[in-house]
Amino acid sequence: MNVSIIITCHNREKYIGRAIRSAIGQDFPGGKFEVIVVDNNSTDQSVEIIRDFGDAIAPIFHEVDEGLPASRNRGIRKAKGRFVVHLDSDDYFHVNLISIENQFLEHNGEWGAVECDYLLVDAHEDHLLRVSAVEHPIACGVMFRKDCLISIGLYDESMRLCGDEELRARFQERYVVGHIPLPYYRYTRHDGNMTKDYSPVDEYKKQLEQRRDQK
Repeated sequence: MNVSIIITCHNREKYIGRAIRSAIGQDFPGGKFEVIVVDNNSTDQSVEIIRDFGDAIAPIFHEVDEGLPASRNRGIRKAKGRFVVHLDSDDYFHVNLISIENQFLEHNGEWGAVECDYLLVDAHEDHLLRVSAVEHPIACGVMFRKDCLISIGLYDESMRLCGDEELRARFQERYVVGHIPLPYYRYTRHDGNMTKDYSPVDEYKKQLEQRRDQK
């Protein structure tokens, strides 16, 4: 098993089917990748949609809201692949994402992870903007070596928001994140984006700054 795609979901009935289809439809040899879907106690129709994919995915269902970092960690621990890549439930992949990123990690042993650029899209999948992952990094679409993630202790589950940013900072203290200038991730901008809730995000950003100051 080369690659584990990990999708985390909480009340994304409108988008989760598209995310899963983009994951299982990757142009990559069958049996060489898996799709793990972690549902974090959704109360809409997300669970039913996830179950409809049957054996094409490996689902995990949380009975309580454990938060995004805990969901990511659960998926990583279950992953069989040497490499793991996250996909948010409201986003989707270009069909060649894991093939290209897998090749780059295979041939660049000094890299602990690799990221690609992404397209910002609206709820209708219209392309709004191409974004450089170097200038504006995001958590998803980054393929990590699983053993590198384990070596830094995975996600801090106390960081209910900004956990990806906190992990990225710790990861880059020890490992190189390579860059592929191809826009193979699709980042959806819509009214329900978690990071649009600026007040709690700002509070977690303050915690990150305090941790950096203490070093």
